[in-house]
Amino acid sequence: MDATLHIWQLIKRKYSIYLVLLVLFLICTFANPNFLSVTNLTNVSTQLAVTTILAFGATILIICGMLDLSAGSVLALSGVFAVSAYKSTGSMLLAVLVGILTGVVCNVINAVMISTFKAPPFIATLAMMAMARGVALHYTKGQNILQLGDFVVLGQGKLLGIPIPVLFLAAIGVLTWYLLSHTRFGRSVYAVGGNEEAAIASGINVHKIKYTAFIINGIFVGIAGVLFMARVNAGLPNGAVNYEFTALTAAIIGGTSFSGGVGTAGGTLVGAFIVGFLDNIMNLSGVNSYMQQIIRGAIIALAVIYDIQTKKRKTRSLLGRVEDNRQTIRQKQSKDTSV
Repeated sequence: MDATLHIWQLIKRKYSIYLVLLVLFLICTFANPNFLSVTNLTNVSTQLAVTTILAFGATILIICGMLDLSAGSVLALSGVFAVSAYKSTGSMLLAVLVGILTGVVCNVINAVMISTFKAPPFIATLAMMAMARGVALHYTKGQNILQLGDFVVLGQGKLLGIPIPVLFLAAIGVLTWYLLSHTRFGRSVYAVGGNEEAAIASGINVHKIKYTAFIINGIFVGIAGVLFMARVNAGLPNGAVNYEFTALTAAIIGGTSFSGGVGTAGGTLVGAFIVGFLDNIMNLSGVNSYMQQIIRGAIIALAVIYDIQTKKRKTRSLLGRVEDNRQTIRQKQSKDTSV
């Protein structure tokens, strides 16, 4: 009985988020007959691509003990610059590189404020949120950039029958998984987020890890900016508003802890699809946008509360084991003394 309980607890701890996704998928399937159509599922996956790419970057940062509130604004700036580069040169490769470079530059500035000048990540990235959006609006004079031509292929085209944004999503998901699970950088990210002082004591270059994490996030944000503008067929300086919060929601629901040191790429992907399926079934069922916002907010609150309670349970369990060990040692010492 104890072994069965232990196995169930292990499954619940490691795979509960996947069970939630499965249950939600089944509920959505029975709730609306249109949900399971190939067209609908393809559209959901394509729509999720941009915010999920942002969520992968957010996951790396949160595990490392940081966060990025500027992702949506930097996405808009990167996309606008990429679109402008394409219209000026006709080179799709150059446009993509410009978008990525813009995302990297903005995130290096975030890293300088946070790692070098010790600004709180919340304040530093909030400042970047305002600056990036302001630059995008100033550069375009508040006007949308239209007539993108073949640039839209990146957001609306398909390769081997698979939407190109979904292919980017898959590639970045695999890259994030590999970085976190199979590289020294990934191990260092978990160490820094779990206990920065201990990471420093163990010889980890914390500044380098934080800068690298932000650079990777910048690459992801730049790619997301290119895909977003290509999908909507316009350079929108006011686009992607609140996308950073959708990304954070996916990461948190997927098991990434705001206290740092905990999270996986797979969990974030599942969290993104949970959010996407919920939005999709609410739209298919005619739930109004205001109620959808309330539901999303409640989901974030529940996810954070669950994370806090899980941390408390783990702490109590750890303290209990420590106390048991102490009692065992005392009993052994008492026996040795009596002998």
